[in-house]
Amino acid sequence: MLRSVAVLVLDGVAPFELGVLAEVFGTDRTADGLPGYRFEVCSPQAATVRTSAGFHLMPNADLGPIERADLVAVPAHHCDTAAPRQVHEALRRAADRGAYLFSVCTGAYLLGEAGLLDGRECTTHWRHVEELQRRHPQARVRCNSLYVQDGRLLTSAGTAAGIDASLHLVRQEHGSAAATRLARRMVVPPHRDGGQSQYVETPIAKVPQASTLEPVLQWLIGRLDRQVTVDELADRAGMAPRTFARRFRAETGTTPHDWLTNQRVLLARRLLEETGLTVDEVADRAGFGNAAALRHHFTRRVGATPNAYRVTFRDRVPAG
Repeated sequence: MLRSVAVLVLDGVAPFELGVLAEVFGTDRTADGLPGYRFEVCSPQAATVRTSAGFHLMPNADLGPIERADLVAVPAHHCDTAAPRQVHEALRRAADRGAYLFSVCTGAYLLGEAGLLDGRECTTHWRHVEELQRRHPQARVRCNSLYVQDGRLLTSAGTAAGIDASLHLVRQEHGSAAATRLARRMVVPPHRDGGQSQYVETPIAKVPQASTLEPVLQWLIGRLDRQVTVDELADRAGMAPRTFARRFRAETGTTPHDWLTNQRVLLARRLLEETGLTVDEVADRAGFGNAAALRHHFTRRVGATPNAYRVTFRDRVPAG
């Protein structure tokens, strides 16, 4: 049973992500029938730390609670935050004795520096997944997940995804009723659908990085609503179809069909965000032909249905 939580903070800690942990695990709601925890904020020698917002905070403990806590949590820090050796050792000992290790956003970097991500599934904010994978090639970084649990290791994506992961842990340890009641108190959904792909800003490329095929790709981006064959594209490029397919993969890293589908999904995202077009109209404008095809490809690549995506970003749709 989860009863005690130790949160590690170093210089550069992000206040919001720390606040998420304090809200879920550090706020006493036992009078409402919710579980309570011994909650301690730790730093080496209990030293004052400077947050990423510029103000200072004073932890109430040194690294001692990390040695006995049921859950050791690491909120977001700058990716290059250097932790002293005793921090890495304390985190490894916590893992060895079976404590939960939980990172929020870029807190995963500190777990990685302690060697705790090797061979494990994990995630972080979508802007940092590639760098996390580069630094820790033995980790299995999942770029689309709001949070990932691998045994007693729990990692979450950016900022508010820490709420999702925290509620997941409460649900796992104390049951769905407790997690749902806590979510209501926090005025957040008890579970969010989809992954973080729906939040990634990936605009339609204006100048594709493909020197030989750039004129063809520029022409194609302006005609995503058309049904275009590889033979037609090859003819426009002045190549045989097989030569074109090989050159396309060499310059873009993917097949013509996959590249075109991705561009159409990006256009559909923009239309869902910025217009009041129906899903059928979006499917037509983006070149999918029908809503069923749009739903299939959109859900596969974004992790949410077109309607769910629009609901998430409906404040960006013009009125009327």
